Amino acid sequence: MKDTYTNPVGGITGIGDPYVLKHESRYYLYATSAINRGFKVWESPNLVDWELKGLALDSYYEKNGWGTEDFWAPEVIFYNNKFYMTYSARDNDGHLKIALASSKSPLGPFKNIKAPLFDRGLSFIDAHIFIDQDGTPYIYYVKDCSENIINGIHISQIYVQEMSQDLLELKGDPVLAIQPSQDWEGINDAWQWNEGPFVIKHEGKYYMMYSANCYASPDYSIGYAVAETPLGPWIKYSGNPILSKRMDKGISGPGHNSVTVSPDGSELFVVYHTHTYPDSPGGDRTVNIDRLYFEDGILKVKGPTRSPQPGPRSN
Repeated sequence: MKDTYTNPVGGITGIGDPYVLKHESRYYLYATSAINRGFKVWESPNLVDWELKGLALDSYYEKNGWGTEDFWAPEVIFYNNKFYMTYSARDNDGHLKIALASSKSPLGPFKNIKAPLFDRGLSFIDAHIFIDQDGTPYIYYVKDCSENIINGIHISQIYVQEMSQDLLELKGDPVLAIQPSQDWEGINDAWQWNEGPFVIKHEGKYYMMYSANCYASPDYSIGYAVAETPLGPWIKYSGNPILSKRMDKGISGPGHNSVTVSPDGSELFVVYHTHTYPDSPGGDRTVNIDRLYFEDGILKVKGPTRSPQPGPRSN
């Protein structure tokens, strides 16, 4: 194992929305990145040292011409012996939509199998597929505030639906999971966000981590909600946010996370972005990892950190 690591890791900048998949003994990192026609992929043996491996998905080679720009928030799962990627992009009609792609390798190339996955005449982003222990797939996604206007307020809300076993269809009606409701989420602002959902299960309960506030703001932060079922109802933790800025340490806008495990499987790690330049926050972000743990049913993070931390445990 690496004796220590110090955030940010991997020397990766110019990204956002980092998602890490652990498959067998390797880690694969996907993120919103500057190519703006697809997604880069990085590989690591230990969660700390990352090597750029190329493009996991390149829309230039797609023949249907779907997706023109704003390629955001890729996530990859290994399911039924295949790798599936969800992501969002702007379609020719101007709306942001979610797509589903697949590959035989975590490095790609990923090819669209359903783009868009659904079309409701508005913008939807930040898809996250969660496979429950009974094998039922669920998809969490964001109705984006760019077009979702309620009583004059631009608001991003997180919805959930069950999926078909082949992941190609959404079942039932959309269920509103969470929306901005806590003071730290800017509930008096004209633009409000709950986005970037990521669900984990612990001792029979479901924990949805999410981000609130504008991604370009130092106040972009992570909270979580808890439910007894994947469809909810979801109750936000009263102690939110659990990960927020530390400008005294040069930490601005920690958010849009994923969760993975250490090489030996004994530790949980949250993977999240922070602004590369805290004094000039924006779309240029970098990758961080910190330990995640549970204490009396409360989800906690040992972070955000900028000092040396013990390396992720390995076998």
